[in-house]
Amino acid sequence: MGEELLLVKVESILSVVSSKPIEPGKVHKLSLLDQAMGLHTVHLVFYYASNPFNEGPMSSDIDNLRVSLSHLLNQYPNATGRLTRDPDGGWQVKCNDAGVRILQASVTATLDEWLRSADAVLERDLTVWEDMPQDPSFWSPFRIQINNFKCGGLAIGLSCSHMNADITSLTLLIKSWTEAHRGQPLTHTPTFQLHLPTTYVSSSSSLTPSPLFIASNHVKMGTVTMKFSDSSIRKYLSQVKNECPKATPFDVLVALFWSRIAKWVDPSPKHHYLSLCVDMRTNPGIPYGYFGNALHFSLLSMDADMLLSDTGHHQVSDCIHKHVSSLKEEDFGAFIRELESKEQPCRMYGPRLTCINAEHLVCAENGGGLMYAARFNEEKPVLVSYNVGNVEGEGLIMVMPSSEAGFGRTVTVTLPEEQIVNLCKDKTVLGLEPIMLVSGNRR
Repeated sequence: MGEELLLVKVESILSVVSSKPIEPGKVHKLSLLDQAMGLHTVHLVFYYASNPFNEGPMSSDIDNLRVSLSHLLNQYPNATGRLTRDPDGGWQVKCNDAGVRILQASVTATLDEWLRSADAVLERDLTVWEDMPQDPSFWSPFRIQINNFKCGGLAIGLSCSHMNADITSLTLLIKSWTEAHRGQPLTHTPTFQLHLPTTYVSSSSSLTPSPLFIASNHVKMGTVTMKFSDSSIRKYLSQVKNECPKATPFDVLVALFWSRIAKWVDPSPKHHYLSLCVDMRTNPGIPYGYFGNALHFSLLSMDADMLLSDTGHHQVSDCIHKHVSSLKEEDFGAFIRELESKEQPCRMYGPRLTCINAEHLVCAENGGGLMYAARFNEEKPVLVSYNVGNVEGEGLIMVMPSSEAGFGRTVTVTLPEEQIVNLCKDKTVLGLEPIMLVSGNRR
């Protein structure tokens, strides 16, 4: 199907406010980490085979979603407010009942046609974004777009400034919405304050002294999404079990992509660096329901000879696993202190090749992704897509759980365009028989 037929048309825009008024004068100061993420945006798309809001011939999408969302927003005052500067010049949310912006759109394709033919650029149309204006007092930092496909399928797109929330926060927001829609209590009640001791000292020997924050050169980027089956990842894990018996799907997939991408760097350096983004909600001191940013970025270095070796991916997987498993809450505190020396937001994704670890979103009950438990009725999403805006430099790899129980994973890769072309035809990657969900080389 030609791209000219894959069109998204926004038909209406409105705001949904919480069903209970927010107390006057309530503000929420964004954390240092929140503000450091200011150059980026976050975009999620939940695809459903049928419209979960159409519960009868006389009901409409907007009427059904507004009721449950309005009740949910009582517990998310940060989502309904507006960004303002505090007296010291830092960012804060003025919780003022301004509401979440809701857009309703139609798509000139069926869901199957879209998933088969759309690329990452087109997919962004499902989460129409408007950059923050100079005066954001009337600008909605959260946007939900309801996209109706010709077949009756539906996609819910959610976007926000990364200052307001990370991917875990937004995943739980949608999942909580589905629970509110079904009249169920929230599994993860949101909390908004992150309390960290100020005496933290980094104790992780895996952190390298090389700078995490470097300048990046702007090049045209492309994106591709690949779905790897449970069986293919299990087979791949069995190949590294001697060197790394506790390897996770994240470890082996990052080792695979990192080693392949390193081959295309010219000239190849003696050492390669990888920025690892790990969610710290796995630590007891940080609640899973924390709404904001709870991400830790750290560097891992690798000798080029090992990384580029045909058999080196076993050792690379082991190094990645040891690095991630060694991170502690005190390392998070040290990372926050490092941010204090920055006078402006950093480009957190992309100066170095960056990998997002989302193993914490694997659902313990069924082994699938927690995002696939976002069910407005009995139907789970057929696909949940994640994207980070304003990625530059060496690129970004997102390893996400899939809808399949077990070790299946969905990997979204953003790289310079010529590297995306190489990746899409790389025999080692294709040897795992991934399904291409969104092809970045279609323009």
